[in-house]
Amino acid sequence: MTLFNLALKNIRRNMKSYGLYIGSTIFSIIIFFTFATLKHSGDISGLAEKSKQISGIMSASSFVLIIFVAIFILYSNSFFMRKRKKEVALYSLMGVRKQKIGFLLFFENMVIGLVSLIIGVGLGFFLSQFLLSLLLKLMGLDIEIGLAFSPNAVVETMIVFLIIFLFTSLQGYRVIYRFKLIELFHASKKGEELPKARIISVILGLAALAGAYWFALQDVTSEAWRILSLSMPIVIIALTVLGTYFIFNSVLVYVLHILKKRNTWAWKGLNLMTASQLLYRIRGNAKTLTIIAALSATTITAGGAVFGLYYDTEKNVQQYTPFSFMWEGQKEAIDDSIVKESIRVDTKHIRINSEQIEKEYTVIDHAAFEKLAEALEWDMDTLNLAKDEVGLIEPFYEEQGSEDVKEISFNHADYEVGHVYGESIFNISTVPGTVIVAHDEVYNDLDAVETTYQAVQVNNYKEHLDLSQELEAKASTVNFSSAVQDYQDSLEGTGIMLFVGTFLGLVFLVATGSIIFFKLMTEAEDDKDKYFILYKIGVPKKEMKRTIRYQAGFLFIAPLLLGLLHGTVALIAFSSLFQMELWVPITIWMLAYVFIYMMYYFITIRGFYKTIFNTIQEGN
Repeated sequence: MTLFNLALKNIRRNMKSYGLYIGSTIFSIIIFFTFATLKHSGDISGLAEKSKQISGIMSASSFVLIIFVAIFILYSNSFFMRKRKKEVALYSLMGVRKQKIGFLLFFENMVIGLVSLIIGVGLGFFLSQFLLSLLLKLMGLDIEIGLAFSPNAVVETMIVFLIIFLFTSLQGYRVIYRFKLIELFHASKKGEELPKARIISVILGLAALAGAYWFALQDVTSEAWRILSLSMPIVIIALTVLGTYFIFNSVLVYVLHILKKRNTWAWKGLNLMTASQLLYRIRGNAKTLTIIAALSATTITAGGAVFGLYYDTEKNVQQYTPFSFMWEGQKEAIDDSIVKESIRVDTKHIRINSEQIEKEYTVIDHAAFEKLAEALEWDMDTLNLAKDEVGLIEPFYEEQGSEDVKEISFNHADYEVGHVYGESIFNISTVPGTVIVAHDEVYNDLDAVETTYQAVQVNNYKEHLDLSQELEAKASTVNFSSAVQDYQDSLEGTGIMLFVGTFLGLVFLVATGSIIFFKLMTEAEDDKDKYFILYKIGVPKKEMKRTIRYQAGFLFIAPLLLGLLHGTVALIAFSSLFQMELWVPITIWMLAYVFIYMMYYFITIRGFYKTIFNTIQEGN
């Protein structure tokens, strides 16, 4: 039997162990191939012209994906090598030369990689059509594309992943030379010293996490931001990672030591054994759990933020482009059957010098304000202005955290500010800045150049993109703005980010879930003899299953909870920064993440049960 045939036989025999690894790798290849297709396919050239963001975003995403997949494959490969060290030692004991064993491991990994690559590219070719259609749907683009096959995408995908698989195969080849025979036999029995709870580390971990959260929730105008400036995000990330590591390495150790001392809990069932095993492995798991928690937080934060922006696209457009169409100039002919409101607004522009800056304001009279507010269906009391009073309309008032303005001076007089509105009454791309609502007589007496604007509100504004383009093309419409065009532009930008963020997030999720699976299945191999002894002394299977659920639950739930906590704090800061209510989309995103993540938990539990109880059955 040749080494190549032996490698194929080993793969078939260990297919259950390799199944999730191969599946995760195939999924990563599919996503990478789709991104590569978007970059290289000629059928997407028309789409690229419509959205200049695609090429840059896809290139950056592909690079991130390469780095992450490479780390994931290297990490996963190290687990398989640890599991198979005893097998490697048996080959050596039987007289097989180290060089041949090294080639055997090299062939095995290359075969797995090539099979994953062929399947991934094949499935990617067929699924890319669906994924591209989904991208167009998210971006709100009505473009017909053919079956998107790109030879360049195939070549790029094959080169990238062949390099990754070649490197991991060489890593496997080196295993036989890095360890002595006795070390290979006892690799699975190598344990770590039982960690002790260090109260200083506990305090440091909690303090670092509390500090990270405090910094994250500070307003950009706060003293902390003024001092740290652009280094603030780095400080927050560093404190979060440090705090997370100490949570796993020290805080949980401290909690488990306390639980062990509580006799009422420790001597119930196999709780003492569960706590001892978790303590024994906690230090080795700390780095893994920290990485998983950090990746979970990153996925939840980035995905939640992008999904929130996409979810609120229409709301954001209506906030800053309240009228369907607006332009400077004369009235244009529009089909009366679709027009809800058509308002002519005369405005005057003035510049006011304050002690700090010179600022430009748009002034309208009370009558124009009433017509605009009524057209926008503002829910408010009637604004009654005396001659010495004005109203201010500042769309960005809350975002800037501005102080209340009590008085404003122009036209050689002081006017008391009766009310400040934090909404936009004009399309800000047509009439930017702060609007002053003045008494009709004050407006008429104001010595400034008058400008006329047209504000039009239509039914179902999102259906009138053609009308928007027609109006914009007319020479008589200056400073033209359109809600449907803004909506389309926002949809394209957030749609591409949602597409990329979702699939990168899924790759991260699949990889992190797989890493925990590999970790626990390795530990199942180490623990099966212990559970066999427990069965022999009369411990019921129900109790053993409960212990397995607790141990696996710790490795799954602990990083998930911390990841959710980190993500929640980050998204609260994001919502506060952009003055957006994102709880609905964020909750949907988190629930979807938890659902997929917990699927890995049940898959892992099932695999752990099978490993343990197959050993028990074989021993009877």
